[in-house]
Amino acid sequence: MSGLRIVNDPHAPESLKQVVRDHLDTYNVAVTGLPEYSSVSIFLKDSNDEVLGGVLGSIWGGWVHIAFLWVAEPLRRQGHGRTLLEAAERYAVERGCHAAQLETFSFQAPDFYAKHGYEVFSVLDGWPPGHTKYFLRKRRRRGSVTAAEAKPLRGPLRSRRVTEGP
Repeated sequence: MSGLRIVNDPHAPESLKQVVRDHLDTYNVAVTGLPEYSSVSIFLKDSNDEVLGGVLGSIWGGWVHIAFLWVAEPLRRQGHGRTLLEAAERYAVERGCHAAQLETFSFQAPDFYAKHGYEVFSVLDGWPPGHTKYFLRKRRRRGSVTAAEAKPLRGPLRSRRVTEGP
């Protein structure tokens, strides 16, 4: 193969990005034998169909990855985040998931997730500078009907700290 080159395209169309995702997904399925994949797209909408919150993620390999959970500022601290999170967990359990994984920053919602049963399994200090990125997981408890019904953790966030230099 001649003429190969590296091209940085910060405005690449979704179709081009999907080529990379599809090929990596094909490899992952071939290696693991786990072809079941499902997208998670759950929204909080008003009567005019305006999106005021949502959860985006994916399901694969018995885990749900929650990539984004957002609630509009005026609606925060009213239970909508919990409702969205529980809806995503129920959806995942219905599709055979036994665990959930997500990331959040120190300035976002690590305590919110801890209250809902997520535990920190890794921490990256200094990303972005002056802040911390948390990696959390929640495993479905044996005998529970849904992941949303699992009892939340008590106490402060505990984790194994991973520190990266500049």
